Parts: sequence; C-alpha cells; structure tokens
Amino acid sequence: MSPKPLELDLDYLRQVLVELLEIPSPSGRTDHIQQYVGERLSALGIPSTLTRRGALSACLPGPRETGADRAIVVHTDTIGGMVKQLKCNGRLELKTIGTHSARFAEGAHVRIFTDDLDRVITGQVLPLKASGHRYNDDVDLQGVGWEHVEVRVDEPVADIAGLRALGIDAGDFVALLPHPTITPSGYVKSRHLDDKAGVAAVLTAFKAMVDAGITPTVTAHLLVTVTEEIGHGASHGLDPDVAEIVSVDAAVVAPGQQSREDAATLAMGDGVGPFDYHLTRNLAAIAREHGVDLVRDVFDHYRSDVAAAVEAGAHARVALLGFGVDATHGHERTHLDGLRHLTQLLCLYLQSDLVFPEWDAEPAGDLADFPSLAVQPASEEGPREGPIGLADQT
Repeated sequence: MSPKPLELDLDYLRQVLVELLEIPSPSGRTDHIQQYVGERLSALGIPSTLTRRGALSACLPGPRETGADRAIVVHTDTIGGMVKQLKCNGRLELKTIGTHSARFAEGAHVRIFTDDLDRVITGQVLPLKASGHRYNDDVDLQGVGWEHVEVRVDEPVADIAGLRALGIDAGDFVALLPHPTITPSGYVKSRHLDDKAGVAAVLTAFKAMVDAGITPTVTAHLLVTVTEEIGHGASHGLDPDVAEIVSVDAAVVAPGQQSREDAATLAMGDGVGPFDYHLTRNLAAIAREHGVDLVRDVFDHYRSDVAAAVEAGAHARVALLGFGVDATHGHERTHLDGLRHLTQLLCLYLQSDLVFPEWDAEPAGDLADFPSLAVQPASEEGPREGPIGLADQT
C-alpha cells in the first residue's frame, strides 16, 4: 500500500501543544511531563515504558517482515536554570541548564522548585541594574551574561537566612515560564517550543495513524528523551532493531537559513556533520510526491538527539525533520502551518518502507550487494587499475 495523506486532528495538536508548554520541564526535572506524554499515548491505545534515566519508549507495531524497524525521536526537556548561590540581598544567582543567553532571560517570570513538593515559589529574572530611576544610562551600559542577572523572589525576603527559611537552596530547579499564545493568524509564540511543538506534532501523527486504522509499513518506535538540551539525548533507549532514526526538533529561522515558520524543514547537516545521504533524500522525495511544503537547510551551531545516538553507537541511518522556529532558545515563534506540514510528512513516512528494506534487514552485508548505485552512480563493473568512475589520466 502506497502512503497517503491522512486527516489530522489539528485541535488535538493545539491542545496538546499548549498543555505541554504549561508543564515546566528543564533538563533534570522531567517526571511530570513524561507522565503526561505517557497518558496521552495510553489514551491512543499505545503502551509505553520508561528507562531508568527517564526516557519514554513506545511503538506502533508493523508487520515485521523486514527484520528492521525505525524510530522517531523527540525530547520533552527544555532549557532552564538552577540555583547556583543564595545571595546576601535575598536574591538568587543562576546557573544555566542547556545553552541559552541571559539576554532572553531578563524579565522572565520563573518558578523555583524547592524540595517541598507542595510549595512552588515564583520570581523574576532581572538585570543587576534594573531601575532606570536609580542607574539612569548605566542600565544600558551593563553587560549581557548570567553574572549580570539575578532572580528576584516573590516573597518578603532580604537575606540568605530568609531564602533558607523558604526552603530554597543551591541545586533547586528554576523554570522559565512560557506564556504560550496562538494568534488568530496561526502564529504560536512561547518559550520552549523547542521541542514541545515537535512532541505535539509526533503525538498528532501517531493519533492520525491510529484513527485511520493504518498499520505502519515498518514497526515505528517512539523515543521521548529528557536530556537533549544538555547533550545526552538519545544516547540510550533505542531498540537494537532500529535501522532508521528521524529526530524531530526545532529548525532555525534566521538570516542565512532557508527554514520558514510555515513549512517543515529537512536538515541536511548540522554542527555535528551531514545526516544520512539516503534517508534525507528519501524524506525529500516523499514530501515532493505528496505536496508537503518542505525546505532543506543546514545548521551551524546545532545538535540534536541523533547526535547523541550516533556517538553512543547507534547502528542506523539518521535524519532530522523540523518545524521552523524564529528566535530559537529565546522568544520563540512558529506557525501552525509548519506544524501541520511536519505532522503530515511524519504520517507519510510512517506509511513508507525503509530506504533499503532488504539491505537494512541485517546490520551488515557484502559491499557488492549494497544498493547505493541507484542514488550515487558509479561504474558497476568496479575498479580495475584505478578508482571507480575515474578515467585513465595518463
């Protein structure tokens, strides 16, 4: 059966996206959001398991005729902060979780999670020189960096003893509140769209498959990781039968990039290196055949779950699909049209076969049997006195 576009429950996508955004989940404090994703999968009739390190694994079973599977990988963890030091003025010094600039943290409302689970303390990140009436032009001359900001706690506290009395200590997690908004024109504005919008798209794609009663051509695993923002990502939890891994994450909308907020993105390479030649071009062909708005892009300062998977020894082809996000790791914005195109492409991919179903059924095979000549032509006669495809230069 050839892939076909599926009806997408876009109301579900919107609802799940907003609910995900409202659950604080800086890397290292992700139990709540993993419970939420597990419940959403359970409601679709998809069972899941959790690893010791907190990654969630589920799958849509296929006919298992090929002996190899595929995996979609997303992450629920976000950038955030941790209390580094209690300050003598009753405020908090922060250490970042993940890579992000203090420029975009200034003014952010936060939640401070103490060890008392029944008490969450709110606050706000402010520059050290926050009053124009006090510092005048010095407000604009202050540098940008985490050493130039502090958390003002929303409690009557003015010293370290007061902070301790509130139960605050070094190592407490600090989550930047997202304030999600969906505009009438379809823009989604919020912190932490990376990667909660990707999680919403993947759940919507799996729901579309279930609603349509379609069995994936190949068993499709879903791995939801919780340490992508700190570099570990999909370093564990992948099924050993997986031959193709597609990470779903934010695509960079910025000058010098081709990604758009209203389109899906196929990353051809990132800061770690090129993605798999065959899998990326197969995804591009699927999108082209079915009218999915997809752009290709290459990212410089970027890494995703699949980088950690490959570095951990995953024996699979890897690719990255994204949704265009303006101002990544800052005041992020995407568009529902981009999420729709991404979700539809995931549905089509789940209905398609592996790039090389017979070859990828085993982890290795004879070089002569590798079917790459169809996409990287070379002389099928093979070398004689020199490299394939090079004429005699003498």
